[in-house]
Amino acid sequence: MTSPSASSRKASLSKIASNRLQKELVEWQVNPPTGFKHKVTDNLQRWIIEVNGAPGTLYAGETFQLQVDFPEHYPMEAPQVIFIPPAPLHPHIYSNGHICLGLVLTCLN
Repeated sequence: MTSPSASSRKASLSKIASNRLQKELVEWQVNPPTGFKHKVTDNLQRWIIEVNGAPGTLYAGETFQLQVDFPEHYPMEAPQVIFIPPAPLHPHIYSNGHICLGLVLTCLN
């Protein structure tokens, strides 16, 4: 089985999601968060983000990539975020790049 092409994934975004993501992408490009860089692709629904390890941490000098997949009804549904292997060595990040939800919930509380 093959995965859908980039154009069919883009077509599955709702109008609200598409408008919101276009606005957020422009903001990201004008004022990117420190240590993060959006890698330009032709797929609005899947972003690839380069993350630089924070200075003074075990990850300083390292660069990692995140894959962010936005669902059809974004922002009412959360995007899926995973590290593209090789993922950083961390007890809350699995070797396949998936992030332990417990870590996210702890940060929210």
